[in-house]
Amino acid sequence: MRSVGVEEELLLVDARTGAPMAVSGAALAAADRSAWQRPDTVGPDHEFEKELQKEQLEFATEPAVDMGELQQEIVRIRAEAARHAASAGAVVAAVATSPLVVHPSLNVGSRYRWMGDQFGLMVQDQLTCGCHVHVSVASDEEGVAVLDRIRPWLAVLTAMSANSPFWQGEDSGYGSYRSRVWNRWPSAGPVDLFGSADRYHEQVRAMIDTGVLCDEGMIYFDARLSATYPTVEVRVADVCLDAATPVLLAALIRALVETAARGWQDGRPPARIGTNLLRLASWRAARSGLDGPLLHPVTMRETSPEQAVEALFLHVRGALEDHGDDERVREALSHLYERGNGARIQRRLRAEGQSLASVVTRCAAMTIGALTGGPAHL
Repeated sequence: MRSVGVEEELLLVDARTGAPMAVSGAALAAADRSAWQRPDTVGPDHEFEKELQKEQLEFATEPAVDMGELQQEIVRIRAEAARHAASAGAVVAAVATSPLVVHPSLNVGSRYRWMGDQFGLMVQDQLTCGCHVHVSVASDEEGVAVLDRIRPWLAVLTAMSANSPFWQGEDSGYGSYRSRVWNRWPSAGPVDLFGSADRYHEQVRAMIDTGVLCDEGMIYFDARLSATYPTVEVRVADVCLDAATPVLLAALIRALVETAARGWQDGRPPARIGTNLLRLASWRAARSGLDGPLLHPVTMRETSPEQAVEALFLHVRGALEDHGDDERVREALSHLYERGNGARIQRRLRAEGQSLASVVTRCAAMTIGALTGGPAHL
């Protein structure tokens, strides 16, 4: 069975005001100290990394096969992140944009300085927190065949994960405004069919050779081959409030990868949906989240979010059954519909009269399960 890993980016905020705090360096130093204290340690080895802005903390899980174990790992690392943030005077919040006004602080390092010089004001706006899912593939050829076949389904994942309705103190009108900010990068978003691994690598090299991008890490396709691991990396999701939601996404994405790989092995061609239509589907998903129409992944016509998600479920159901995930995914989808995604929860809190500061601090508590008696289980 294919292994899955999850990367999450968390916002570091003041526990009282909800304002983002530029303390990632202190939080990472705390993680280093904690790692050194482990028995038989040979270095500061831990799950955390710095991100573009000092107001963010990123972590990555180890690859897992069992979805229950993956959720336990996410819950554990979120708790660790909260502990390290506390040593820096902050808390962590799994929100994909800051609801409050913020002027982000670019992190240290020559690569980030290059990006700041190259992209100017756009980099200063880029305080966004995503969730990336890695799924193992046997080869680059299989990986590119998967990339070509999962394209129409990715916007549904954006809608499911939408968790960024507020931007710089205002309601953006979007469920996932993060995805709109992120797509300002010139290499981001949906891409054309590649057809082969050689063609994929040729295009990546050509993009880097333009000088617009500094390295392969700036290939920000909605889904790409990882430059580090033998995986397909799907990058369309907002970071999610409930720790069960990234596990739901991981189960669906693994099933998408498996379904696509089987289609390739059986000689079935990918759907030839134009990138222009995929961009419209991506915009529609960001705008609506689960609270308005989406574009159906097969017909590219407006449909309800429930019908779009059901189409995804039915498309991958065979793989879900083979993985033993079908019933658990069904239950998790019911929970998601009942409670709502992060965008709906944030707006609900605001409609109840909560200040934006309170919205953030309550979301920080939800991030580690403190307001719900623990995260829901897939």
